[in-house]
Amino acid sequence: MTLFTTPLTEDLLRGALDVERTEHGLLPHRLPARARAQCADPQLAMAESQPSGVRLAFRTRATTVELDTRPTKRVYVGAPPRPDGVYELLVDGRVAGRGSVSGGATLTIDMTTGTTEHRSGPHGTVRFTGLPGTDKNVEIWLPHNETTELVALRTDAPVEPAPRPDRPVWLHHGSSISHGSDAAGPTTIWPALAASLGGAELINLGLAGSALLDPFTARALRDTPADLISVKIGINVVNADLLRLRAFGPAVHGFLDTIRDGHPTAPLLVVSPILCPIHEDTPGPSAPDLSSLAKGQLRFRAMGDPAERASGKLTLGVIRDELARIVAQRAADDPNLHYLDGRDLYGERDHAELPLPDDLHPDAATHRRIGERFAELTFAKGPFAAARHTAAPS
Repeated sequence: MTLFTTPLTEDLLRGALDVERTEHGLLPHRLPARARAQCADPQLAMAESQPSGVRLAFRTRATTVELDTRPTKRVYVGAPPRPDGVYELLVDGRVAGRGSVSGGATLTIDMTTGTTEHRSGPHGTVRFTGLPGTDKNVEIWLPHNETTELVALRTDAPVEPAPRPDRPVWLHHGSSISHGSDAAGPTTIWPALAASLGGAELINLGLAGSALLDPFTARALRDTPADLISVKIGINVVNADLLRLRAFGPAVHGFLDTIRDGHPTAPLLVVSPILCPIHEDTPGPSAPDLSSLAKGQLRFRAMGDPAERASGKLTLGVIRDELARIVAQRAADDPNLHYLDGRDLYGERDHAELPLPDDLHPDAATHRRIGERFAELTFAKGPFAAARHTAAPS
């Protein structure tokens, strides 16, 4: 079999805001270089380089596709090994293959000390065969939770960039839950599932541990062409114990002001946190439960004191009230600004049926439920319903 090697270029990628040429190949980024230069936080660097929602998109008659990549695997000291990241190949929008790449670099994280160790490693190959030999649109969704350098693309027929789809671009920002946490694969993280059900083209700026109302993130949202925009705010602000109530409100206003500078009339949805019992009435920060780590499990607990709410410390309940107030205030002059209570996506009844396995992050079944609920509440009959049929990128 003769395989053609296609140069990996930016025009084959969707869902990335920037690309970096490395010694190994092409590294997609979900924040632009200017934003990355303004924050040295290693958590942010790890999150934005994990290609959640990023995919290769091309048109071809190929029946065999090989992709060489160099992944970076995360290892948490004392916790069970993480499964390899999942690649999903879609043919004309339908999943036609799944695979993983073993090996690669490793990032070892000790959550008890906050230290990390990075070790280099070789690239590997994910291979898809038995595809129909007709002209078709092919997408390869990269692992949502594994930094992935693209090394080489080989096929048994020529490749050209896929035409841009005739559907609205949905730009979303959120925390690790939007990033994908413990979803089964890159197309079933809840934003990807909601986009598929809602007929939208996803750009996912879900950034694990990093939805912190950073000005550079707001500018990235401002400068990215989009028809529909949503921001899911709250859980990371509590996790990090980053702000008090006095600073939180103005920070939200400033974040929304910046987005509106670039998208003055696009439907803009503010989503408050889903239910998370450990932080409903207890402030942060969040921390790993060392007793569970000793048993080979990873769970989290809230380290704050409910009495500290009196001094302005934030809980999810406080944040929901403040977000609802801010959106109601701004909507008087901004009819395209909307609010969604995150508990409508995952609330008390859902938690009773599908509890958060580590007390903080949803599992695969819960991602599916949140994605289906969001599509119903937002795309089918909510603020994106009419706009998604008529919008042009702002």
